[in-house]
Amino acid sequence: MDHVDRILQQWNRERPDLDVGPMGLLGRVARLRTHLGREIERTLAAHGLNSASFDVLATLRRSGPPYRLSPGDLIATTMVSSGTMTNRLDQLEKAGLVERCDNPEDRRGVIIALTSKGFQLVDETVTAHVENQHRLLGGLDAQERAALDGLLRKFLAEFE
Repeated sequence: MDHVDRILQQWNRERPDLDVGPMGLLGRVARLRTHLGREIERTLAAHGLNSASFDVLATLRRSGPPYRLSPGDLIATTMVSSGTMTNRLDQLEKAGLVERCDNPEDRRGVIIALTSKGFQLVDETVTAHVENQHRLLGGLDAQERAALDGLLRKFLAEFE
């Protein structure tokens, strides 16, 4: 029995007229998100980053050479507001991890580029991040991971 089972037992006792099954599934997803988020943040923090800064650096890194994107492309990929992105970029630029360059296709615009320091840091961090993800999923075998992934993909598709 886990924490969610105890909550479900209480609701079943107090409101036997309700089917609280979905509460169990969604409660477990929410609790897992909290636990996983904490573990992921710990790994990123060991490299001087948080999930917001890692998100920007990883987006630039996985975009491929020359590791540059417009602010609009970054906003679309990371799904944050322009104000939030500006704040993230300001912090990353101060840390020397990204730089704003003139956009050769639009003199009024800028391109955000990963610096060599940013490239090195994100590569180091993503390696640790992937190792941590493997550790976090260590309680599931390959078949269980594939089954869970398929179910979550189907569920997520309903919202996206």
